[in-house]
Amino acid sequence: MLVDFRPHAKLSGTSPLDLMTSLAPVVEALREVSTDLGKVRLVCDWVQYKSNFREVVDVRPILLCPQLSAGPGPAIVPLGVRDDAIEIAVDVRRSAGMSLEEVTAALRRQRERVRVPLEDWGPGSGSCVWEFNARYWKDLGLWEKSTGRGYEQALPGGESDAHNHDAARDVIRDLFEVWDALADGDALPEELYVVELGVGNGGQAKVFLDEFRALDAEHGRDYYRRLHYMMCDYSQHVLDLAREAVGEHRARISSFVLDATAPCTSLGFLKYKVFLVYVSNVYDNLPTDEVVQLGGRTYCVQVRAYLDDAGVAGLAESAGVTVDELPVLVRKLLRLGPGLLAEADPARFADVDAAVAFWRAVWDLVRLEERYVPLAGLDLYALAPEMSGELLRPLLESGADIRMHVNNGAVASFADSLRLLHPFGRLVCHDLFVTDVQAYRTDFRGPGKYEGSVVNWVNGPLLAHVGRRNGFDVHYAPFAHRVGGNIVTMTAQVRD
Repeated sequence: MLVDFRPHAKLSGTSPLDLMTSLAPVVEALREVSTDLGKVRLVCDWVQYKSNFREVVDVRPILLCPQLSAGPGPAIVPLGVRDDAIEIAVDVRRSAGMSLEEVTAALRRQRERVRVPLEDWGPGSGSCVWEFNARYWKDLGLWEKSTGRGYEQALPGGESDAHNHDAARDVIRDLFEVWDALADGDALPEELYVVELGVGNGGQAKVFLDEFRALDAEHGRDYYRRLHYMMCDYSQHVLDLAREAVGEHRARISSFVLDATAPCTSLGFLKYKVFLVYVSNVYDNLPTDEVVQLGGRTYCVQVRAYLDDAGVAGLAESAGVTVDELPVLVRKLLRLGPGLLAEADPARFADVDAAVAFWRAVWDLVRLEERYVPLAGLDLYALAPEMSGELLRPLLESGADIRMHVNNGAVASFADSLRLLHPFGRLVCHDLFVTDVQAYRTDFRGPGKYEGSVVNWVNGPLLAHVGRRNGFDVHYAPFAHRVGGNIVTMTAQVRD
């Protein structure tokens, strides 16, 4: 039996965790239900997101590599490879005050579980939780009306670091330095392009443009007149809000509804012309798989979304359907949205507000069960367009067992955005970055829930590796204008 207690920092300090309180009841339950402890991995995390997709205790089957079980006779296990069967996952943050022994025993006996699946098993990036995520941004206005607060209020501190005026001034001064050098050599284009991916409510754009205009007036080079600021977002509603916020700069603004994972699809006419791609809190909100290196083998984490049994009966009753009919109704919600759902099914939803209430109740109950499925080979795994899983090898083989995000959507967006950059351009991104692969061995990095959306930390070493292979230097630094936050600033520019 292997025990991996990841929040080891919480075992010391003024209020240390009691290690045995988390471990002993689980081990006792496994012993009582006659589990082969030699094939068990016990993993303890501190899941910091109060709203997330995890049960307090869950079981993750570890499937055998197909080639090891083919043919007659016993499976052949190479030396140095563990042949584990299950992983027991415990969230120690929520485990206090509950009987871990009873919960674990019930799980192993498959009793008292009324999981209502919403989908079949598959990689995380293809899960329907990303359809919920997309629906949230499409119908953000309805969600905000229902909750009575804007989505940014769900962020730590209630606002985005992208609204920081000092940070915007730093970026603009760097731009001016590059432009001045090019202008002095008569090499600066007449049109100066800046692209923002993920505009939110327009606050970031307004801060940038206000500061740009003020600094340009002091600078005296008339760059503001030549500026073309391209606001890009997945949601038309968000873009409409953003355009209102920057109304006084409308002559400098263009807006595009686009898929953040493939910005060149809509902005291809700007290839090699953009001096700044500005991104904030976007990469952590894009679809991702997770991969695992366990005991000498590489696995993909397959997931299946389901509705938690704690409130599923009440949810079905409130919607006037049986529990078994709920998945069909949920799929209808995701396909139509709450507005059209209320029109299509007035017998169940008296108005749009009722449909939104159903949407929020469903999201509260959505959980993810997981299993580990062996990868046939990293070279056969599609990380992103024109990129294979071989890019993951140096990270997966960096030491002990590891589970980490692939951030397929962020990798695709990053690589595609680099194609937009002028040779003297740069990409600046503020987000939740893991900057050392070792952090995946010690801390839980998502997924969590922010309002109706999904958030995962971003694999910084992987993006840096992708950048280097495309001729870019990638640097990470703590966000310079807030003390104690988790936001990191990534900068990518052509290698000198």
